[in-house]
Amino acid sequence: MELKSEQALIERWGGKTEPLLSVVCLAYNHASFIRKALESFLQQETDFPFEVIVHDDASTDTTAAIIADYAARYPRIIKPIYQTQNQFSLGEPFSTRLFARAGGKYIAYCEGDDYWTDPTKLQQQVDFLEQHRDYVITYHDAFMFNSKGIIQSPQLTGKLRKDATALELMQGRPLSTLTVCFRNLVQELPPELLGVKVLDICWWSLLGAYGKGKFMEGISPAAYRVHEGGIFSMQPSRQRIQMAMHAHYSLARYYNRIGNNALYEYFLIQVFGECLSLISPLSKIQALSTIAQNISLNLLRRLSPRLARS
Repeated sequence: MELKSEQALIERWGGKTEPLLSVVCLAYNHASFIRKALESFLQQETDFPFEVIVHDDASTDTTAAIIADYAARYPRIIKPIYQTQNQFSLGEPFSTRLFARAGGKYIAYCEGDDYWTDPTKLQQQVDFLEQHRDYVITYHDAFMFNSKGIIQSPQLTGKLRKDATALELMQGRPLSTLTVCFRNLVQELPPELLGVKVLDICWWSLLGAYGKGKFMEGISPAAYRVHEGGIFSMQPSRQRIQMAMHAHYSLARYYNRIGNNALYEYFLIQVFGECLSLISPLSKIQALSTIAQNISLNLLRRLSPRLARS
């Protein structure tokens, strides 16, 4: 699809430039991929203005130069941010901070190594959210691919291919992050969640306090690229579990502080399961035996006074 000029896009928007939606794109050493991502944003066919906030996290390749070229051609749409020191390595939650800098009522998220395939994606998602105030987020499917071709399609399977209740969102229900469009309501993180690397789990949980999630099957799947530079996808399995466990533990601490005991216990159970998955089979048996002994002792302590009185 041929790219329209910035002027042509603005004319389609009736001359308006104040964004209803902000696309947030994080890039790091994505020189081979960033053009495809940016062009998939600019090919969106909407009747409303949008902006693209693209954040280069101190890339050491030519990513920043490529972003600058597109920003020069679309200065009222593409809003670049260039870091001189890598924020991810510092543990800075810069992606969430970009939501606060966004001018849009809605946020769509896609990292610089992924891209969208459906030019009507944003229009469909915004139309739904405008008409359904009880929903806070929309999402659709994606396919995973690498340099050799598609390796998983669809990405969402089974019960994940349906709407999410508010509670399911608060429980960190898995979503395909590059497909989401949500209300711009999470602009800072609670202190417990600072330093979490798998932030999307936290976003969905916080958004669940405001409404439900809508799975939009009619939108063509987005493209999730698996490559050596991928922050999460190319991590060893053990490392991915540890990252998720840290997110769940941080969420447990947050919900404990605000007095939501049900979610506090839910996330502690997730942490417990992830801990078990990281240890050897023999250690699992020993751990479960210790837990069973502790439970038995606690029950005996509770029952002993009652037995003595009977």
